[in-house]
Order: sequence, then structure tokens, then C-alpha cells
Amino acid sequence: MLQTSHLSKTFFAGRGKKAKDVEAVKDVDLEVRKGEIFGFLGPNGAGKSTTLNMLTTLLAPTNGKATVAGYDLLRYPQKVREQIGYVSQAGGADTFANAYENLLLQARLYGIAKAKASQKATELVARFQMSDFAGREARTYSGGQKRRLELALGIVHQPTLVFLDEPTTGLDPQSRAYFWEEIKRLKTEGMTVFLTTHYLEEADHLCDRVAIIDHGTIVALDTPTQLKREIGAESISVDFATDVDTERANAVLGSMPVIQKMYRQENKLFLFVQDGGSMMAEVLRIIDKENIPIQSIGLSRPSLDDVFLQKTGRSLREGKN
Repeated sequence: MLQTSHLSKTFFAGRGKKAKDVEAVKDVDLEVRKGEIFGFLGPNGAGKSTTLNMLTTLLAPTNGKATVAGYDLLRYPQKVREQIGYVSQAGGADTFANAYENLLLQARLYGIAKAKASQKATELVARFQMSDFAGREARTYSGGQKRRLELALGIVHQPTLVFLDEPTTGLDPQSRAYFWEEIKRLKTEGMTVFLTTHYLEEADHLCDRVAIIDHGTIVALDTPTQLKREIGAESISVDFATDVDTERANAVLGSMPVIQKMYRQENKLFLFVQDGGSMMAEVLRIIDKENIPIQSIGLSRPSLDDVFLQKTGRSLREGKN
């Protein structure tokens, strides 16, 4: 459904002597299979948005090539637009029109006949449970109501591939759970979903496969289960009150051969080890011997956040972007 080869984007930044080329995306190779939910993860500045903008024809690549929904991205961008749906973070609804008017306009823009467009609008209002508020202007909708309308707008023309750019950001848990079910429903109806998210629980729950991009390159790509299996280690996290305490602990624990990898994020250390239960006791013993005070300590089995941390050196805990 989607395939890229050496997809790259370079921006020219700065002025005069300070001007330089910034390679935002470097030789990205992706393959998204028909009918899957594909997750795309990355921290701020990693190249995630630039890649998404290229795949949705909003930004021209500098190098490389891509096939999206069966069409060459560079040669047939209009055909690509006809086949895909795109739900951006900013949303695309006319806030001074109601849900019916927005859906009717969107359908007509895709060339759907007026009678059929009206029917589609009615069907989507019912499907996304918008009947109670569909007659009001969209500017009066809650965050969850707006996202329902925007998702409906993204699929009004029944695309084969739909791009969802962080669709549940800012939603309450109930609204987020509703969207999870709707995203899974898109898959059962035969659509392919390309999902960007910074909620790792969301990616783990929904996605058949995930790709992690960092510094413009793909650093991991597989099923969530396989990526977690590859780590093969448990994670001990230790919180400290000050930079000095963290530095001291980092120096002491860094010499332990049983620690496979160790990362620091602000005043927290992440230690990847085998047999985390016994190792946590050993870590506590060493820290206590050095008289280093700690705030808290925890143990967890491999998660997508651990995968993210190992691949990028940064954590992407839920609620952070």
C-alpha cells in the first residue's frame, strides 16, 4: 500500500555565512502492507512530520521515491490525493459550518454526486454518534466531538489508505478508547491506517507494526512484540533529587558489568538488566553503600518505551511529545 526508497528531504536554513543545508529526513525506506495499522513514532525534530508531509503530497521530497496507494508520489500526486485520507493534528473542518455541511462539502470536493454526498454525510453522522450535535456549528464542539468530525471528513470518500496524525492527543480516556475502537473498525473495513502517535500504549494496542524515526533515519521497524522481544531485558528506573546525586550514581553503576545498557534522562537513570528482581536489590545495596539518596526505584518488563529509549536514548512516556 505504501513503499518508499531512500526518501529524503533537505531544507536550506539560515542566512549569509550561517546558511546551511539541514537534512531533516535521510534515506527512509518504509513498506506498509495492505490492511494493516502501521505506527510511526518519533520525538520532536526527528523527521516524523516531514516524512508524513511528503507521503501526503504536502511537501516535495529532495531525493528518493515513493509509491502511495498504488501511484508514484512524484509523477501522480493528484491520484495519490484521490486515494488517501488525511486527518491532521490541526483539523480541517470549517468551524462556522455544522457537521452535515462539512461532510457534504468534503464529499463534493472529492467529486461525489450531491445526492450520494448527502447520503454519506447522514451515514457518517450516525456512525460516529454525532446526531446530538451535528446541527450546531463546529466551533461549539468539544475536543472529542471535533475529532469525530475530522475522522469522518478523512474517510468520507472511502480512501484505501488513511493517515492519522496523532488523532487522540488531548482527549480524555473515554474519548481515546472510543477512537481506538473506530481505528480498529477502519482496519476491519479494509482500510490501511498510517498512524503517528506519541502515546506508546496506543501504538502497542493498535499497531500491527511500528517504525521509529530519529534524526531523520529509521532506527527500528517491526511488530511491537518482536521489538520488545529483541530487548530481552528488564528495566530498572531510579529517580534522584539532584544532578549531583544522579552523576554519582551514574559513575558507580556504570562500572557494573551485569548492566547491559544504561541511559540518563534528567535526574533519572534507566538500567537494562537480566533478572531484574535480584538486580534491583543489588543496585539498592550499591547506592546505599555510597550514601546516595534516591527518590524512587521501579522495575518493569520490556515495553515500547524501553525500545524507544534503547533506539534513541530518549524516553517517550505517555503524555509527552
